[in-house]
Amino acid sequence: MGRAFEFRKERKFKRWAKMAIQFTRLGKEIVMAVKEGGGHPETNSRLRTAMQNAKAVNMPKDRVEAAIKRATDKDASNYEEFVYEGYAPHGVAILVETATDNTNRTVANVRSYFTKVGGTMGKTGSLDFIFSRKSIFRFVPGERDLEELEFELIDAGLEDLYVETDEEGNDIGVITAAFEDFGKMQKSLEEQGLEVKSAKLERIPLSTTEVTEEQAADALKLIDKLDEDDDVLAVYHNMAE
Repeated sequence: MGRAFEFRKERKFKRWAKMAIQFTRLGKEIVMAVKEGGGHPETNSRLRTAMQNAKAVNMPKDRVEAAIKRATDKDASNYEEFVYEGYAPHGVAILVETATDNTNRTVANVRSYFTKVGGTMGKTGSLDFIFSRKSIFRFVPGERDLEELEFELIDAGLEDLYVETDEEGNDIGVITAAFEDFGKMQKSLEEQGLEVKSAKLERIPLSTTEVTEEQAADALKLIDKLDEDDDVLAVYHNMAE
């Protein structure tokens, strides 16, 4: 009974911690979107997307509104976006997207994470041959005819459309488009009246590295450490399933 309780307690704590990190990152996304295009989602597609993604992870409305208000403050931090690249142990490629108000802190932290696990950092662009940036949209398919939807979205740049299952066992439609077609696809999905759960630019590995369970555990130590950093927006790797 005691061990079961502690296990549930630990899982709950990890879930809360993950949620807190998500909210922090989305808060930054909202701030950057407002500073770039203003505080009105009707005329700011980046803000509209950030708010949409916040809703998808149940970020409280008051936190979203607070982030928008904070961004309009003249003394609010200006975040710069940087990408860091390198290799974890066993040749696993790692790409890290960050948003920071202190570049020296961020690069020092990222470098220390790589160093501590025996990884190496590379130059910007060194992993361009491994990762391709894609527009990824997730939506609720409902009763929609997906074959018909595919046809409707071809002109918006559709590359792939498939269905996956989320943690609650619900069907979620996934759309892939080219990086440069993000805005066009987003507009088309809005016109289709689909319930979009998230809209993101993600890095998709073009080639993968085969690893054993033990090797994967070594690489995951780096990925987990990076993922816990407040300045990190996303971490991508090319480990095979």
